Amino acid sequence: MPGAAHPLAVVTTTVASAADAQRLAAGAVRSRLAACVQVEAIASHYVWQGAQQEDAEWRLVCKTLPAAAGALCDWLRAQHPYQVPQLLTHTVEAEADYAGWVAQQVDG
Repeated sequence: MPGAAHPLAVVTTTVASAADAQRLAAGAVRSRLAACVQVEAIASHYVWQGAQQEDAEWRLVCKTLPAAAGALCDWLRAQHPYQVPQLLTHTVEAEADYAGWVAQQVDG
């Protein structure tokens, strides 16, 4: 990777419908909590209330600043349709130009 690496946060969550994915993605960007949200169709396998489940879901991958990740998770939790939403946060290293663009887009 050319140049120095810059830390960014990636927050992921899943929802059951394309409409919920669109609503959360647009709202996170509009609220300036995420610079970009990618939406992917996935299949999830899990146990819920004692029964094995297999469902189509939509994964949201939100790019933000480390300082804004907590606020983004709080916002997602408040807006999320699931009783127990998946909210995973990890730090990544980004190229300087991309990290700079994220910093311009996110209030944080």
